Amino acid sequence: MKHIVALALTCLTALPALAAEPMSASDFERYVTGKTLYFGLNGEAYGVEKYLPDRQVTWSFLDGKCKEGFWYEESSQICFVYEDNPDPQCWSFFKEGAGLRAVFENDPASTVLYEAQQNDKPMLCHGPDVGV
Repeated sequence: MKHIVALALTCLTALPALAAEPMSASDFERYVTGKTLYFGLNGEAYGVEKYLPDRQVTWSFLDGKCKEGFWYEESSQICFVYEDNPDPQCWSFFKEGAGLRAVFENDPASTVLYEAQQNDKPMLCHGPDVGV
């Protein structure tokens, strides 16, 4: 009986390691394409991203200013490049429960986002500044 309990405990402790595998690019693409995902950070609204075909994206910090970009896979991470910043921003995405958890790999100690909701409504994107 002690061996069965020990085996069960060993299996249970191995489960988090299995669950901690980041999503592959194909899994990520299958999950996000055509969706608009809202992300939170520490219980607060953080931003929204619309995932378009061909790995194109539109991002906003919920301030009405939208940035166009694209994503690609590099070293098992999902990297984003936006029109205002040529430096890739690389993340590891994990499917957890009903949503995603995203770890910013450029500095994993600084930012961990979670999917707060999905929404089919259009993102709020103001046009370019006029008369400035």
